[in-house]
Amino acid sequence: MKPCIIGISGPVLLPEESAVLRAEAPAGIILFARNIENPTQLSALMRDLRAALPGETAFMVDQEGGRVARLKPPHWRAHSPARAIGALHAHNAQAGLRAAWLTGALIGLQCRAAGFSVVAAPVLDVAAADGHNVIGDRAYGADPAAVAALAASMARGLLAAGVQPVGKHAPGHGRARADSHLELPILADVTASDLLPFRENAWLPWMMTAHIRYTARDMLNPATVSPAIVAGIIRADTPGLGFTGVLTTDDLAMGALSGSPGERAARAIAAGCDIALHCSGVLAESADVLAALPEISSAAAARLTAARKMAAEAAQKLDEASLAAERGGLPA
Repeated sequence: MKPCIIGISGPVLLPEESAVLRAEAPAGIILFARNIENPTQLSALMRDLRAALPGETAFMVDQEGGRVARLKPPHWRAHSPARAIGALHAHNAQAGLRAAWLTGALIGLQCRAAGFSVVAAPVLDVAAADGHNVIGDRAYGADPAAVAALAASMARGLLAAGVQPVGKHAPGHGRARADSHLELPILADVTASDLLPFRENAWLPWMMTAHIRYTARDMLNPATVSPAIVAGIIRADTPGLGFTGVLTTDDLAMGALSGSPGERAARAIAAGCDIALHCSGVLAESADVLAALPEISSAAAARLTAARKMAAEAAQKLDEASLAAERGGLPA
């Protein structure tokens, strides 16, 4: 198994894609809107993917609520963005925390029913007035302590539904003034406010890196491919985050990075990431990532096992209709 999660091209698994997956199994697959049409189609796609991959393969989806959602109406339930939950929390802390948990549980239930085991949420970034809108309403707000608490509540809801949450984007994307999908954001350094939600949620099974260069820490490399950031901040204990779970990159196909897909993936793994995430679904790019990487390390494999165990042990029997009714009855 290779230490990467890759995308596929469309709503069906092509024979050439299946052949690559069978030859060099990635640790996971991530699906996007291009891959998801309706429950029947998605079920068939999941069946074909599982037939081509080992049983422990991770199936990831971005499902934060708000504008970042791959499972959408009319087939799947809509969810409020984090900012709306943060606004409720500012008005009524208990209701806001409950809304975050219920949203995590409802998202988790729909994702698990669709066949996903890993959900790329919650967002731990702290909103900044001058930050780029790429985070925007995906953040719970500008108070680091509130962000930490709300993100933890959502993550526990996801776990209660039996899926593995991914905290993003370490060590903090909220103050970035550029969209890392398009270009490399540059900040002088991380701050205590950036780090607090991540440190408070270092218990999460997964975290995702930020494609941001923090010049005081590394003049050359974005966090995703920077040993100074991965080892010196994300993995390090206080004043770092002390994170010991699965560390995945953000999408390596984004415009913030340079080099071939394989070069980007190899640099990320060498920097200390466990998983190289490459989402384009272009088969030649996915094949380049797979060819560039060694077999997954024993340490990374153990973290993946621990993440699966955490979700399995946290899973509860939940009634989706009751949870949705409760969420709908919360004060505005």
